[in-house]
Amino acid sequence: MQVIRFGVGHRRPDGPAGTTGLQSQLIHSDGRGLIAELAFARNARIEPHSNPNTTWFVVIEGGGWVAVGDEHGRVSAGEAVLWPANEVHGAWTDVSEMRAIVVELAGSDDAAVRGILEGRARPVLASGQPGDTAEGGLAARDRPHDATTREGEPY
Repeated sequence: MQVIRFGVGHRRPDGPAGTTGLQSQLIHSDGRGLIAELAFARNARIEPHSNPNTTWFVVIEGGGWVAVGDEHGRVSAGEAVLWPANEVHGAWTDVSEMRAIVVELAGSDDAAVRGILEGRARPVLASGQPGDTAEGGLAARDRPHDATTREGEPY
């Protein structure tokens, strides 16, 4: 098991290039993309820029502002903003602090292949004959012998 620590005490003292008042911690990076935590101080900012990758900016604490193209708006904990590939975007804070997880996916949106990857459900055939459908359902779930309803995950 691999555990990556982020948060207070694990961030770089200076944020990524083109930022002011940010600290960051890279959580993962490979050819598929990257995941990082960003901690915005008051009056911090990511200057407007673009990159060739689709990025999700997921606010996990506090709040601030984001811009995508000509649009801008307030964001707060529990909200995620899509930064499309090759579109100018940025983020900043004014009177509050903000923490966000950035998930950057290699390349642009996969809209061209989305229909192939989504999968489409087809009717289940009871006898294998066209038009003869069967009802489906979930298999019964076995309960471990020591499971209680007061602790652990619900059944």
